Amino acid sequence: MATQLELIAEQQRQAHLSRNAYVSDSGYGVNNPNALSDGDEKGKGENNGNIGSSEDIQARISNTVKNTYSTNNQYNSNNPNALSDGDEKGKGLTTTIGSQTDINTRTELLSRNIYGSAKQYNSQNLNALSDGDEKGKGEKDGKIGSLTDINVRTESMARNQYNANKGYSSIHPNALSDGDEKGKGENNNLVGSSVDINVRTESVSRNKYGEAKRYPDF
Repeated sequence: MATQLELIAEQQRQAHLSRNAYVSDSGYGVNNPNALSDGDEKGKGENNGNIGSSEDIQARISNTVKNTYSTNNQYNSNNPNALSDGDEKGKGLTTTIGSQTDINTRTELLSRNIYGSAKQYNSQNLNALSDGDEKGKGEKDGKIGSLTDINVRTESMARNQYNANKGYSSIHPNALSDGDEKGKGENNNLVGSSVDINVRTESVSRNKYGEAKRYPDF
């Protein structure tokens, strides 16, 4: 036998169910009319090609009417509005690339450029070669650098006492110990500059040990 609490609970449940539009025989699910797009505001699920509430459908129709592109005029790589055909809309490759503004700007810039398809800038162009001006520095006829580079190098080499015919090396007098201050390389059993030799000679003369009197090895 049900308790008083259970009886009250059942009464309350029945009262709530009486107000609920969905019951066991008409449960809310994917097939319920109120879940489907059938022209009202309740359902939005796909139904006979429609999706959304009535308001959604009307707004979509309004937006689609204002859209330049549609099923019969899709925007893609072949659409005129995607191609460079002399207007501002498309920039895709045809015989040109870019919008009309792009094309005009490119044409104007190219007209100021001294290089073009007939005169390309490369390693053979005179403006890339060392030919006595300031533009090119690439090797040409044994020369490297701009006119300023060449002049500075010539001026620097004029002050240099060593050159191709008189190179500085281990056998050059200025690299050898020959009694001056320039060279210190061994020469005729001498090592060091004139100052080095004199200091060593003076130091050795003060040393009580020498070649004739070795330091004893205990």
